[in-house]
Parts: sequence; C-alpha cells; structure tokens
Amino acid sequence: MPYPMDLLSSRAVIRPGKFAIVPPEGLVNNVIPRFKNCKISILVSPKIGASFVEYLVNVEPEGENLQGFGGEGIETFVFCLSGQIKVKSYTESEFITLDGGGYFYCPPSDYMCFKNDSGEVAKLLLYKQRHDHLPGYEPKAVVGNVNQIESCDYDGMESVQLKDLLPSHLDFDMNMHILTFSSPGCHPFVETHVQEHGAYILSGEGLYNLDNEWFPVKKGDFIWFGPFVPQAVYSVGREPLSYIYSKDCNRDAKI
Repeated sequence: MPYPMDLLSSRAVIRPGKFAIVPPEGLVNNVIPRFKNCKISILVSPKIGASFVEYLVNVEPEGENLQGFGGEGIETFVFCLSGQIKVKSYTESEFITLDGGGYFYCPPSDYMCFKNDSGEVAKLLLYKQRHDHLPGYEPKAVVGNVNQIESCDYDGMESVQLKDLLPSHLDFDMNMHILTFSSPGCHPFVETHVQEHGAYILSGEGLYNLDNEWFPVKKGDFIWFGPFVPQAVYSVGREPLSYIYSKDCNRDAKI
C-alpha cells in the first residue's frame, strides 16, 4: 500500500442507528472462516444497528466457500457484479453459473456454496439475515439475472425504473430490487418507513437526502438506511443513477 499523496480525508458518513455512507476508498479486508482466496469487506452489520450483514467480495481465481454460508435459519443472497462464479445450495449436487447481473437466493434451511474456476477475479455482493419464519410458508431457492428482468415504472414515474429480483409472496420476508433514475430524476417524495435498506450504487451520481441532510454519492458507494430515516435522491450525473438494494417485507412489526 503506497504512502498517501495528500492529507487524509474521507467521504464516509457514519450515524449509528440511523444511516451510513460507506465509500470504497476506506474499505479494508477481513479474514472470515470458510472463505478461501477471497478479499472480503464487511459493508454493514448489527454493530451499527442493522438487522443484516452485507459484504463486498473479490473472489480470486480458485477462490471458494464450499463448506457453506448461512443456513440454520439464516437466508443468504449473492449478486455477481462482474466476472463469473458457480453457486449452489450445500444439499444440491449441481453448480449454477452466474455472470455479471446474475444472482442466487439460498433459503434459510440450506447453506450457500460457491467457487471461482473461471481464471479471473469475480466481484460479488453477499448478504445474510435471519429469516422471520411464517408458519405455512417456506421460501425456495431462486436463480436469475437482472438483464433478463423487465423493469416497470416506479410509482408511475417513467424517469424511475424498478426491477424486483425475488418473488413478492409471503414465503419471502425480504426482497432485492434495482432502482434506476434517469438524469435528471428523483423520488416522488421523501420516504419515511419502517423498512431497512442496504444499497450498493451500480452506476451514476446523486444527491441523497438522509435524515434531512443532503450528501453526494456515486458508483461504488454503499448506503445503509435505518428504520424510519427520511430518504430521497436526485440523480445528478451524466449517466443514470442505479443501485441494488435490500428490503425487509411481508411481515408485521413485532412488539
């Protein structure tokens, strides 16, 4: 790692219990058991107030986790940002190939496994949370690619497009979405809701309202939105602002 070229500074904004903006420049690698030849950065965890954990993973050639990730009540999701990996549930025998835009949801009853035998680095988003079981409903494994999903207008706005990656029925207590704002484009109003989000910006630049403060964000940034934090964005760059984000859903609030 080279010496810094200027005064140390960061665009990171960390408000525990409320929200966080995590730019890529400050990420560090973590050693996590079962992961071989993987450079892993933990983007968010319960230590900041989140109810889930999300990682940015560079899987080197021959990198893998064949012992399993999640399971025992923990549901997992992987999204391939670039490169190629092979994934499967631990109890299944056949691997599935994911290219850029590909994703795999593994239910809480099983473990996710993956390997990289492509010869090139694969870049992934990896997600886990404890499943909120609803009697009579059981989620199943889901495989897809965002490039094969039709987008729809978000709240009737043609300038904002939405893709749902997981089924919307009650088997699932979470979903993953991709929201894309043309420039200029924005939310129809400042949202305030109980759902949490973890958002990774895939392209573009924007100004994000978080708890009624405005912050610049851009491709490669990760944003955690805590429950009930006011939030909205304007797309301000030369290309559409697009991000993939998690959402808890389909369950009543606990007391």
